Amino acid sequence: MKPRRLLTTCPLPIEPLESSLEPINNDLKNLRLSLMERLIARNFIPSAQKMLQRIICQTSSALEAVSVIEFASVGGMEIDLCSYAVLLSKLVRFGEPLLAEAFYFQDIVRRGIEPNHSVLSSLVICFCKLDKLDEARIHFDRIFELNSLPCKEACHLLIHTLCVQGRALEGFDCLIRVNDAGMEVGFGCFSKLIDGLSFGGNLDEALQMFDIMSKKNGYLPCPRLYKSLFYGLCKRGRLLEAQLLCGDMELDGLFVDKTMFTALINGYCKDKKMKMAMQVFLRMLKIGCEPDGYTYNTLIHGFVKLGLADKSRIIWNQMAMRGLQPDLVSNHIMINKHCEEGKVERALAHFKELHRRNVVLPVHFYTVLISALYKENRLSEVDQLCEQMVKSGVVPDNVLLQTLIPMYPKGDELRLTFVILQAVAKNGCHIDPSLLSVASSGDIKLEIRLLLQEIMKRNLNLGYKGFEILITGLCAGGNPDDALLCMDEIMSLGCTPSTSSYNSLIKCLFEVGLSEDVESVLDIMQVQGVVPNLGTYLIMVHGYCNIGDFVSAYAALDHMVEAGIRPSVAIYNTIVTCLCREKRISEAEDIFKRMLKSGVDPDEVMYLTMINGYSKNGKALRACQLFEKMVECGIQPSYRAYTALINGLVKKNRLTEGYHYLQQMLNNGFMPNGVFCTALMNQALRKGALEFGLRLFDLMERTHMERDLITYIALGSGVCRNITNIRKRGLTRWVEIRGDKLLRLIHQKIQMPMMTNLRLSCKSPELLICFVLKLMHVIKESPYMPNLYLCNCLISGFFQADRILDAYDIFEMMQIQGVRPNQVTFTILMDGNIKSGNIDLAVGFFNKMNADGCAIDGVAYNTLLDGLCQARRPLDALTLAQSMHKRGLIPNWSSYRKLLHCLCTCNYSSDLAVIVLKEMFCYGYYPSWHNYVHLLCALSEESKLSEAEMRLQKVSFLACLRKLCLVAADEIIFYLKIMEALLLVIAGEVASPSHHDCVFIIKQALAIAAFLSQSKKANVKQERHVISEPDVNLDEKAGAGQAGIEKVRWKMIVTTLNT
Repeated sequence: MKPRRLLTTCPLPIEPLESSLEPINNDLKNLRLSLMERLIARNFIPSAQKMLQRIICQTSSALEAVSVIEFASVGGMEIDLCSYAVLLSKLVRFGEPLLAEAFYFQDIVRRGIEPNHSVLSSLVICFCKLDKLDEARIHFDRIFELNSLPCKEACHLLIHTLCVQGRALEGFDCLIRVNDAGMEVGFGCFSKLIDGLSFGGNLDEALQMFDIMSKKNGYLPCPRLYKSLFYGLCKRGRLLEAQLLCGDMELDGLFVDKTMFTALINGYCKDKKMKMAMQVFLRMLKIGCEPDGYTYNTLIHGFVKLGLADKSRIIWNQMAMRGLQPDLVSNHIMINKHCEEGKVERALAHFKELHRRNVVLPVHFYTVLISALYKENRLSEVDQLCEQMVKSGVVPDNVLLQTLIPMYPKGDELRLTFVILQAVAKNGCHIDPSLLSVASSGDIKLEIRLLLQEIMKRNLNLGYKGFEILITGLCAGGNPDDALLCMDEIMSLGCTPSTSSYNSLIKCLFEVGLSEDVESVLDIMQVQGVVPNLGTYLIMVHGYCNIGDFVSAYAALDHMVEAGIRPSVAIYNTIVTCLCREKRISEAEDIFKRMLKSGVDPDEVMYLTMINGYSKNGKALRACQLFEKMVECGIQPSYRAYTALINGLVKKNRLTEGYHYLQQMLNNGFMPNGVFCTALMNQALRKGALEFGLRLFDLMERTHMERDLITYIALGSGVCRNITNIRKRGLTRWVEIRGDKLLRLIHQKIQMPMMTNLRLSCKSPELLICFVLKLMHVIKESPYMPNLYLCNCLISGFFQADRILDAYDIFEMMQIQGVRPNQVTFTILMDGNIKSGNIDLAVGFFNKMNADGCAIDGVAYNTLLDGLCQARRPLDALTLAQSMHKRGLIPNWSSYRKLLHCLCTCNYSSDLAVIVLKEMFCYGYYPSWHNYVHLLCALSEESKLSEAEMRLQKVSFLACLRKLCLVAADEIIFYLKIMEALLLVIAGEVASPSHHDCVFIIKQALAIAAFLSQSKKANVKQERHVISEPDVNLDEKAGAGQAGIEKVRWKMIVTTLNT
């Protein structure tokens, strides 16, 4: 064999040859142009047009293509549609869509040429590149009108551009149309469209595209398409479909990663479907996908939100067994949940364990614990925790300041702000605050200013946080003007105040009564580019609801939705709470339904608010239904929910259902506490079940339950409310019949015998007084004395027991110990003295109330007015009524009746009584039957009625009334009012007279009706004749039975109305 020749790696240098391609192309182009010119000259136009199209296809630039068209046009050839189609396609490919558009409108549209599908396809591409999608859609539709199909490039570009501009649904319509026409669409077009549809939330269309792509067109979905659909389904809460998609992904041999599993678990946790979340978690472990810390945190948070702390601890332990250390998020979740459940010791133990392991904890951990300790009144431990925080080098923030402010007296906000800023300076900037102190001046604002300046020099970011802390302190102290000045200073430094600072300012404006300035602050936020967050809207809704401006609260809610912010359950709960407090329960139901419709799931607090609202507004069955729904949703009811529900059932006398839920509460491990027993005792006392209420209070004493101020107020007011009723009726049997079962169940659970030290007895007035005094002594010795509400209860109780001197002792004790009496106190004192016959003392207390600057309300005025009428002092009563009118108040219906009775029976001029009667009609009050009798008798005694008519003893009232209607023509309206009142008597609206009087009333009503109808046509004699001789003999029609009376009544009413 010949040996193979060795090749050198150094080629011989050669001279570069000049390319002769361009001259060849130019020669070819010139030859074709010359040929086209000869064809035109010989009038072979079709052949020339085909040559023109070949030349355009071979051009290398847009300018060259245009020059060829111009050459042919100058040569006298008419450019046909196919040549234009080739030209437009070339121009679009060369990136000259504007030039293509110009040719289309100038050379095709202007000449009236109808474009073919090739021209239209080029135009679709042209308009897509010019972002004129509407024009592109129009020309795309015109292609189908010609029974043709667009080119693939036009179809793909249109769908791609539509998806990019967020119009994926239009792209979906285009692809469906093309696919139905039998045109093959590329994988990229499907991929882009599925991504766009999934991102836009059009998941049904995306799934349809997915099926067309994989089943009809045979494309195998890639992992990215699966994930795009999967995350879209999870985002929209369609978790079951997302889980099925994971199964399809596994069948196609693709791997579901831990991010997808975690997203699915997170969705189930948000929907409170922890069983499904655990199934996904177990599936994840089964296929060997190792969960990370975020997966475990998601499960822990889900169990904690549902109150399933035991299961969350199981996940916690499993996380530790797999060698994963719980991160700060997991630890914060657990500590926060312990604090919410009132297990502060467990939260502190968890915190100390982290501290022992030298885990650096942020300020949020301290904030949660400080808030929980404050709720349990463990203030010394709060101070220790704050000292530990500062020693650990933690930099506090404005949230911590907001948590600490309620723990200090009003007015110390700036001092506390200075302390927080000192901690910021020390731990954040390593500044010794003592070196900057100017304590000798005593100006706390100056010290804060100097400290902030030094912080700004060292660390600009901490300086801005310092200003946020200062703004929070100023707003908490009720200084919105100073807070605005701080914001101006921040903006002058080139920084924008945070949303948190604006939230503090808005909250302050509501607290100081400047709610009208909130809109101005929102305008400033908009100018500064600060977007309101959930906290902003929560503060606004809460502020508007507190002042009763529900219109503005609803407007804020609507504005929030328009801004794309989903209202939280706390915002809905704020509105519902205030509506229930205003007894507008139907509107509260509408808001609750609106919340459900918007996709916001109610939490335990919202359910509790609605149950409490239903119970307080007498809708106990609705409360039961909502309670059962809450349980079905997996929310474990708290003792507060049971308390509200049972309280509502007792209020509606549904003791059987109340017993059922009490038994359920006890079985769930909730022991009766002070709140539960107080609510039940208050409801029993309101219903007159005094002994039942007292036995509950006695149970609280014997079991050492916490008895707060509300407990003693409920006891005192309940006793005072029922003492009068006990004197009249004796003991109620409500307890023995219905309440005994409840009491026995409570005693069995707490293992206490059924006995009581507060046994009610009213065998004699002396025993009743002793009983009342014993209760008064219990209230007086309570740890909450002196308290205004308790003092009012004691004063009322002593008056009820005829112990006036003891009531005065309580009043004097109030003044000595600095408890200022209010209008309720003075009203109780006036009422007690009036009932004791001491009207002068009652007037003295009224004058003292006015002299002390106490606001006198309508109840106080009416109480004294009734007393003056009872003491037969009508002139003083009239003077007091006139004083009420000057203050914008009017006497109530009862006071007017008593005043009218007093004037008629005290031998005063009937003119005053007539004036009072007219006032009653003006305010929509109708006097009683006896008021009319007394007034007409008074008029008769003053000889304002004839003696002949007064001789008719049996019909004196009716005769007086008839004469009264003829006294003067200018007062006929007044007498018509009297007749209107008589019609109400007959219709049964007020106390009815006897049968005999009814017949005469009907006679006179018809007589007066006839008199009024003929008064303009006849003289006085004729009028009197009509009145004295009525047409209808009603005696015969009335009969002796009730049916006859009713028939006559209706006949009289119809006749009068017709007249």
